[in-house]
Amino acid sequence: QVQLVESGGGLVQPGGSLRLSCAASGFILSYGAVAWFRQAPGKEREGVSCISSSDGRTYYSDSVKGRFTVSRDNAKNTVSLEMNTLEPEDTAVYFCATPGLAQCPHGIYWDKYPDEYDYWGQGTQVTVSS
Repeated sequence: QVQLVESGGGLVQPGGSLRLSCAASGFILSYGAVAWFRQAPGKEREGVSCISSSDGRTYYSDSVKGRFTVSRDNAKNTVSLEMNTLEPEDTAVYFCATPGLAQCPHGIYWDKYPDEYDYWGQGTQVTVSS
């Protein structure tokens, strides 16, 4: 049984940083693409980033490009999302997900096909507020 568990969320002031982690059991994350999505209250789920397995290619939404960095630690079977220069608009529940395949689904349109991610974590809350 595949389980994904996010951690690292919390309360941070604007301009601050957080590092989220996605850990897996029942699945070797290095074999699959891993994406981060987020959902703020009253808003639709939004793709944040995706990292492929086969070539290590990374994708970012325009709203986080240059501030967030996704990376893997294969020894720990985790994928991390380093978030810098956080803004109140980044407040949301953050989820990691994997399609169980090596590539982010549909490449640059990876965030348009959330139904193709078979496994999701339960989410971790990130709140950016002074």
